[in-house]
Amino acid sequence: MREAVFVRRHADDWEAFEKRLDADEGVNPDEMAEGYVRATDDLAYARTFYPGSATAAYLNGLAGEVHHKIYRNRREERGRLLRFWTEEIPRTVYAERRALFWAFATFVISVAIGAISAASDDFFVRLILGDGYVNMTLVNIEDGDPMRVYKEMYQVDMFSMIALNNIMVSFLTFIGLFRYPGLVLPAFSFGSAYHLFNNGVMVGSFQYFFFEQGVFWESVRTIWIHGTLEISAIIIAGGAGLAMGNSLLFPGTYPRLVSFRRGAIRGLKIVIGLIPIFVAAALLEGFVTRYTEMPVALSVLIILGSLTFILWYFVWLPRAVHLRDSEVSVPAPKHIDTPSPPAAGSPLKGAVSKTPPFEGSAELARRSVLP
Repeated sequence: MREAVFVRRHADDWEAFEKRLDADEGVNPDEMAEGYVRATDDLAYARTFYPGSATAAYLNGLAGEVHHKIYRNRREERGRLLRFWTEEIPRTVYAERRALFWAFATFVISVAIGAISAASDDFFVRLILGDGYVNMTLVNIEDGDPMRVYKEMYQVDMFSMIALNNIMVSFLTFIGLFRYPGLVLPAFSFGSAYHLFNNGVMVGSFQYFFFEQGVFWESVRTIWIHGTLEISAIIIAGGAGLAMGNSLLFPGTYPRLVSFRRGAIRGLKIVIGLIPIFVAAALLEGFVTRYTEMPVALSVLIILGSLTFILWYFVWLPRAVHLRDSEVSVPAPKHIDTPSPPAAGSPLKGAVSKTPPFEGSAELARRSVLP
C-alpha cells in the first residue's frame, strides 16, 4: 500500500483520537486501550513499509503520548521497596561478582603493601597517617589508653561527621575521582582502584603501627567494631565503581554509551545498598567503639555479627537469589518496544509534547504524503 493511501485511510481516526486525548474530561480506559493498540499497530506497519517517514514519526509520537497517559499514574506494587533490598540489589551484586572480587583482591594486596612498607621504613607510617595523628597516639599509648581518640568527641557530633564522611568516601570510590590541588578528574575503573589502593595501604600501615607498639589486639577488638562494616562497604563501593568503569572500557556488543548507562545503574544500585551500612558503622563508631573497656566477648560478638551480615547479604543471598531465579522456569514476556519521541527537527516534533499540543498533527502527516 502506498503511504498516501495509508494516511488517507487512517488520518481521520488519528485526528479524532488526538482530540479525545486532549479533552479535559479525559478518555474512557477502554477507548484508551483500544486507541493504543491501533496506534502501535499502525506504527509497526509504518516502520516496516515507510521507515524514516513523517508518518512513522508522527505515529511514534502519538503512541508515546498514549503510553505516557496510561502509565504515568500507575500504582506501585506492594512490597516494591522490600523486593529492592532483598532481590534487586542481591541480583545486581551477583551479576557484578567478578568486579567485587577484584576490588577485594586489590584491597587485600594493598593492606599487605602498607604493612610491609611500614615494617621496612620507620617514616612510612608518618607519611601515610600524618605526624599529628602518630604523635597523639603515641602519647595515648604512654598514658595507658591507646584508643582514647574515640572518646574525645561528643557522640552525636561524631556520628554525624563520620556518617557523612563515610558516604562521601564511598561515592568518591564509586565514581573514581582523582583529586589534586585545583584539579578533579573522573578516572572510572582506574580511579576506583586508586581509592581502594590508598585505603588498603592506610589500613595496613595503621594496623602495623599498633602491632609495633604492642597494642595490636586492643586495636583490633576496638577499631574493628565499626571497621568491619566500614571497610567492607568501601571495598564493595570500589567493586561497584569497577563495574561501572568496565562497562565503559569494555562495552561488548552494546554501544559504548548504552553499556556505560547500564553499568552505572547497576553500580549505583549497589552503592545505594551501602548507605544503611555506612550509617550503622557511624552509629557503632560514635556510640559503641568509645567503650574500650567493654568485655572482650562482647566486642568480638559485635565484630563477628557484622562480618556475618556482610557475608550473608553480599555473598550468600546473591547466590541464593540467582539459584532461585535459575530454578524458576517462567516464559519470558514478549518485548514491547516503548515508542520514543520523534527525532529532533521532525515536523511532527510537537506530537509528543503538550506545548504545542497534538492539534493539526494528523493533518501534517496527511500533507507530507498527499498532493
